[in-house]
Amino acid sequence: MANTPDFTKAFQDMMGKFPVDTSSFQEAFRTQSALNERLTRISLQAAERSAEISAQWTKDTIARFGELTASKEEPAEYAKAVSDFASAAAEAAAEHMAAYAEVAKQVQMDTVDLMLTAGKDLAADAQKVAEKATRETQAAVKKAAPKA
Repeated sequence: MANTPDFTKAFQDMMGKFPVDTSSFQEAFRTQSALNERLTRISLQAAERSAEISAQWTKDTIARFGELTASKEEPAEYAKAVSDFASAAAEAAAEHMAAYAEVAKQVQMDTVDLMLTAGKDLAADAQKVAEKATRETQAAVKKAAPKA
């Protein structure tokens, strides 16, 4: 019966002839981690501000409910209270939606700024890696070229 040759040693020797510099991978991982950290910080700040807006809106609405449910002397006063409540609720909605829009606008500006900065950093890193690879390849070619 034929035995299958074991190519493990041959592959190990072959791969040993092609050393891989993992520092570029490590640097890319660090860069990506830093980018993710900054994006997360932007998201968390937006979530915190949105929660503050929601809490304030809720407090305002509850306070207005107290005014709405207060006992009145005349039936017409109930209609006026409902009308005042609806008017105040519409005004509050506009104010709070504008506040949410400001949060969204800030997140958008921060994210675009971060992405532009990351793009510049990525381009610079890629250029460094390409230059290093070119130098190493040229050195290997010179080393392997037969001497005249």
